[in-house]
Amino acid sequence: MFTIAWKDMKIRLKDRKSFITLLLMPIVLTMILGSALSGVFGEDRTLPETSAGIVVSSTDEVTDQFIQEVLQGKELRDSITVSEFKTEEGLREALDNQKIDAGLILPVNWGEGLMMGEEKTVTILKDPAKEIQATILSSITESFVDRITTVSVAAGTVAEMLSAVVPVSNQDVNSADLITSLVDDLSVIAGSKVNAVVSEKDGKEPISGMQYYAAAMGAMFILFNTTIGAKTIIQERKTDTLARLMCTPIRHSSIMIGKFLGTFSFSLLQFIVFVITTHYLFGVAWGNNILQLLVVGIAYSVAVAGISMIIAGLITEEKTADTMGGIGVQILALLGGSMIPLASFPNMMQQMANIAPNKWALNSFLEIMNGASWSSLVMSITILMAIGLTTLFIGSMKLKYR
Repeated sequence: MFTIAWKDMKIRLKDRKSFITLLLMPIVLTMILGSALSGVFGEDRTLPETSAGIVVSSTDEVTDQFIQEVLQGKELRDSITVSEFKTEEGLREALDNQKIDAGLILPVNWGEGLMMGEEKTVTILKDPAKEIQATILSSITESFVDRITTVSVAAGTVAEMLSAVVPVSNQDVNSADLITSLVDDLSVIAGSKVNAVVSEKDGKEPISGMQYYAAAMGAMFILFNTTIGAKTIIQERKTDTLARLMCTPIRHSSIMIGKFLGTFSFSLLQFIVFVITTHYLFGVAWGNNILQLLVVGIAYSVAVAGISMIIAGLITEEKTADTMGGIGVQILALLGGSMIPLASFPNMMQQMANIAPNKWALNSFLEIMNGASWSSLVMSITILMAIGLTTLFIGSMKLKYR
């Protein structure tokens, strides 16, 4: 069994084309994609810079507070730049010319209406390419409106209760002073820093572009071993090498497991070399738990080796295996997030991605980079092992020796 596996390993290590495809190409693509698309992953951990335009139909204390203390407050002034426009037409023109990312149109008496409990609709204009900036601006506005409305409603409720409880003839209680004091206290609470929009870490280091594409390219190119492993078996079947092995006293299960171990060993070796190379060449941080990384790598290699067996069992021609395997790997790579992050896909596509073994491997690698616990990796490891062992069994049953 181990002799057969070692023989397959030596054949692949001597194959220059295999070396270039499975070891050199993923490293080159990781460097290109990781460098070119690093900005997509927001590695600086700050809010995106937003250029906001605003049209103020009428000024009052609340409106000025919103512009000066919220949008241009010290928490947001580094992220949001505010430009005032006199007309809605001017604001729309600036948005069309991409001079601003999003726009706000405050209706007449907007601030005064909020203090009276009357909420008027704020029009938000956005550039379709700057959806995130518009969403942030909308959230900040809604938060401010909710706070001011809460103050006005609370003050109104207290005023009604005082009017009903305190007799007008009682000169020891000044209702107006109480209400004024309450409004002031509520305003201080509503404007406190606790409710301000700030940029903070969520407890995990963000994944950089280089980290993501190192994990993605590693998962994708290891998947190519499914085709190469299947072609090795098909070649030996065509030359009757496999049939002659079956005529020897060696158990058939040992021969099948030996072929399986050959692909498994090369896949695992490729993974280890890739991790070490990307770490020292590009500084990719694969996480602090090497054992987790190794276990996931082993489970993924089992899945890849098992798929190679089922391909060899179902396909008889080498060219067919090469073509279908190549197309299949590209589809699985795209579906599993190796080319485009899964978060960019619609929900239906994200559900379909569960059939791709590289999706489970990629997610596990990213979680390990983020310092995941063993419990969060159990499902991925179990699914990868199940894929490998199930396809190994089916492939062995379907495999023809001649």
